[in-house]
Amino acid sequence: MPAARESLLDAARTALTRKPWSRVRMVDVAVEAGVSRQTLYNEFGSKEGLARALVRRETDAYLAGVDRALAGPRDPRERLVAVAEWTVASAGSNALVRALLTGLWSRRLPAPTLSAVPSTSVVPAQRRADGPLPAPAELFVLVRDRVVSALCGPGTGRSESAEQARLCELTLRLALSCLLVPPGSDGAGHLIRAALPRLARQGAI
Repeated sequence: MPAARESLLDAARTALTRKPWSRVRMVDVAVEAGVSRQTLYNEFGSKEGLARALVRRETDAYLAGVDRALAGPRDPRERLVAVAEWTVASAGSNALVRALLTGLWSRRLPAPTLSAVPSTSVVPAQRRADGPLPAPAELFVLVRDRVVSALCGPGTGRSESAEQARLCELTLRLALSCLLVPPGSDGAGHLIRAALPRLARQGAI
């Protein structure tokens, strides 16, 4: 029941904005979504299963946003800026994304085990959610590799690809630093744009 599943995940995320995860009750999530509690358990199996599915969905949504940012501007530097701005904005508005990127899980949030858990679910989406969830370093690599792949065309040499990977990593780390120390009123994009010309003069981008 994809529609019911999405409604339940929406309800769980809404509940999480109102109270700590420890106080979110399965029955309240079901009522908010307008489905039976049995449907909720059929989809997720348990509250832990619901938490894993919610974290998986937020991870997927963040990565989809990275892809959208990379599909926008043609200028490689502006693509890097777009990814950095999306990362900071997404983490700023979504506590789960912030925790996934930094590894800092507050008491208000669910903190599912990142390793895979045994799954007996007949729901394919739940079996995927019960698989491994990315640690911050793993998520960082996923994003970096997406960016490198988007910026490096088919004729890019090995040394140039390596340099692009290094620049992408530095840019992403600068963006992540903005999650812990806000960049000021000009925003993360201004900070990244100020740093990139110096890197561009080295012939890398």
